[in-house]
Amino acid sequence: MTTITTNSQFAIELKNIVKTYEKSQTESLEVLKGISLKIPHGQFTSLMGPSGSGKSTLLQVMGALDVPTNGEVIVNGSPIHKMDDQSLTLFRRRHLGFIFQFFNLLPTLTAQENVALPALLDGKSFHELKNKVKDLLSQLGLGDRLNHFPHQLSGGEMQRVAIARSLINQPLVILADEPTGNLDSKTGNEVLAMFRKLTKENNVTVVMVTHDLNAANVGDKILRLRDGLIDAETLASSSLTTPNKNILQTPQSH
Repeated sequence: MTTITTNSQFAIELKNIVKTYEKSQTESLEVLKGISLKIPHGQFTSLMGPSGSGKSTLLQVMGALDVPTNGEVIVNGSPIHKMDDQSLTLFRRRHLGFIFQFFNLLPTLTAQENVALPALLDGKSFHELKNKVKDLLSQLGLGDRLNHFPHQLSGGEMQRVAIARSLINQPLVILADEPTGNLDSKTGNEVLAMFRKLTKENNVTVVMVTHDLNAANVGDKILRLRDGLIDAETLASSSLTTPNKNILQTPQSH
């Protein structure tokens, strides 16, 4: 993976983000209540807070998976809150990587097919992607699992496939929602080390929702949400050792 090219000082800039859901004709729920923040390129930010605080909604707004009721969302200089649905779909596919707690792999596709999918949807052929897919999976310790289906993989292996899939289009931002929630501590630490390496060596920006303070402290900064607002902002203190240098080296061209 190569170092990304940036178009602005900040990877993500939010200005007075409000998100309200209409529960009925007479009742509404305001989940985000005017959040403003700036996340520089290459920063690993963790979002923490109690259930219902707005963490996942904020992540979805950053990733153009949900549209704010009010406010501005600017990713790498692009005002995505002004984009139409088709433009948002293309922007997500080409510039953002998503990783979820439950992997979201397609059960009928092999590991390499799942990884290639975002790029295939963007018009590339599997033939031109094959070596890049193999490189990513090999660097994640899955070189012998290319043709395995999700049901043939462990939880940790499925999450690593999901990470490779998020990297196939060389995103400038990776958004992760509880990515270690279903993993044992050893595998979880390996995943976090991969995120740490991406930010430090490739200038990728990572935003991660987590309930685990140890996981949050692997990053650079912790934002704590409460009742739809940022309640506190602290620097993280990494408790991980230096990531394995063989993990996520820049893929070689073929």
